[in-house]
Amino acid sequence: MELDATDHAIIAELSRDGRLSVAALAERVHVSRAHCYSRLNRLQDAGAITGFTVTVDPERLGFGASAHVALKLRQHNWRELRAQLLAIPEVSQVSLVGGNMDVMIMVRARDIADLRRVVFEHLQSLPGVVDTQTYMIFESHTSAKYLDSRPERG
Repeated sequence: MELDATDHAIIAELSRDGRLSVAALAERVHVSRAHCYSRLNRLQDAGAITGFTVTVDPERLGFGASAHVALKLRQHNWRELRAQLLAIPEVSQVSLVGGNMDVMIMVRARDIADLRRVVFEHLQSLPGVVDTQTYMIFESHTSAKYLDSRPERG
């Protein structure tokens, strides 16, 4: 799917505020409400926009310990392992990566003891997991910037 300037503007505005109404979004990108609605549907149907979400503070929700955990694997069935990892309630993100380790996951736990339980009882016990490395997160910041894929203009 080729995106034009209007598509990019819609995505950029929604990246800043995913709760915008179609009318407000249309006004910001300078198109009619009907045109904006049809563009938004097209972007969703094509998979360019995959969903709308809310950003939360894990600590305020009772998750005081967060870590990136890297997994080294034996030969494995990636799809099966991915499903097993995502079934663990404390795992919020799973990525297949290159390098010394094979998978990087984000774990949100109530405290250090809970994080230890997740790593030792859930992650290290999975078939095919050879090693884990846990990287505690002391502070985290997320950018809400829209990644504009348009070629630079000279």
